[in-house]
Amino acid sequence: MRDSSRDFNSQGEIGRRTVRRISYRLVPFLFILYIVAYIDRVNVGFAALQMNAALGLSPAVFGLGSGIFFVGYFLFEIPSNLILARVGARLWIARIMITWGAAACVTAFVQGPRTFYLVRFLLGLSEAGFFPGMILYLTYWLPARYRARTIALFMTATAVSGVIGGPISGMLLTMHTAGLSGWQWLFILEGAPAVALGIIVLIFLTDSPEQAKWLSSEERSWLLEELKNEAHVTERHGIRYLSQAARSGRVWLLALIYFSIVIAMYGTGLWLPQIIKEMSRLSEVGIGIVSAVPYLCAAIGMTFVGLSSDRTGERRLHTAGGALLASAGLMWAAYTQTPVAKIAGVSLAALGIWGSLGPFWALSTSFLCGSAAPGGIALINSIGNLGGFLGPYLVGIIKDMTGAFKYGMMALSLIALLGASLALAAGARPGDVGGRRDRDREPEAD
Repeated sequence: MRDSSRDFNSQGEIGRRTVRRISYRLVPFLFILYIVAYIDRVNVGFAALQMNAALGLSPAVFGLGSGIFFVGYFLFEIPSNLILARVGARLWIARIMITWGAAACVTAFVQGPRTFYLVRFLLGLSEAGFFPGMILYLTYWLPARYRARTIALFMTATAVSGVIGGPISGMLLTMHTAGLSGWQWLFILEGAPAVALGIIVLIFLTDSPEQAKWLSSEERSWLLEELKNEAHVTERHGIRYLSQAARSGRVWLLALIYFSIVIAMYGTGLWLPQIIKEMSRLSEVGIGIVSAVPYLCAAIGMTFVGLSSDRTGERRLHTAGGALLASAGLMWAAYTQTPVAKIAGVSLAALGIWGSLGPFWALSTSFLCGSAAPGGIALINSIGNLGGFLGPYLVGIIKDMTGAFKYGMMALSLIALLGASLALAAGARPGDVGGRRDRDREPEAD
């Protein structure tokens, strides 16, 4: 018994050391990549402070152009993730970054609604598969019980990008030189890093644990054995094939939950600079600084909610709670009158939206394996990300109709409330996804 206990403790120490080394090696780099990706995705909201007037874009046109990014993303996301699984993350992520960086830079030269729509569509097409590819890539390296906190830390990049991207974007808008306006320099200077990082990916990233020379043989053996054991459990109880994932009501339910969360996320995020401008009359630099506040709250929410979800092993209620908090924050922001109270409401919503993401993706990856993993993750993300099309467009249409952002925020609040209800429904039956201790009890396949 003593020897067995010693072996168990030794294996536990090897596991902790291995996960720590993987986290230090991969997560900071992936974090930087995602910061750059998210800045290029949402910086159009800051560019709109000048671009809309320069190109004569109405709120509805801007909302459609902002959201059409996700149509291109939707069309190529599943093929992109399947290609990544075949050719390897290193090569495919480098391709994604280089092409999306180029498309982001070209946005500086749009001439009107049609070219704006076209370039935003191409940007989405170029970036398709990046995020689900990252999620899939992390499943190659991390056992399930470590994923919520790691995914949450990785995804705080979206929040951190707002914290640093807002002030930077605000300052770039003041840059008028070489015959280009500030909004054009914003697209060029924030798009170029993606191209440079795409080249670095080819040098730095490792495709799989088998190729990781930076792990010791002892660490590599522990990781491969742990992942093999998890795969065996999931093959017996989870969804193994892509055809199963496409027919699974649970996968589609998860996609609908994510759809509602993403509507609230981008419906708020892409309009945030203009919402702040309307209520405060701040300068462009001031708008950039104030816009960082909700994203700072989002980063805090992601970190602590992800840790709580992993500590308890509970995913469903953490996801639902975040969506419910988002609904309350958006409704508060819609009804309150003072700028400080509105920012507080949006910040509360951001904490809830981003806080739900780590538990949601830990929940989603807990029952997909084999050929279902790349396609199933991409299916959930691609359907969900159509919310990135609907959210900004919906707010733009309502703004055109009413002349105010209030009613658009109310609509986003109700959609977030629907997402919370769907997340609770995900565990309505015994054995459904999202119960307590998901890491110990995998759900049965449909």
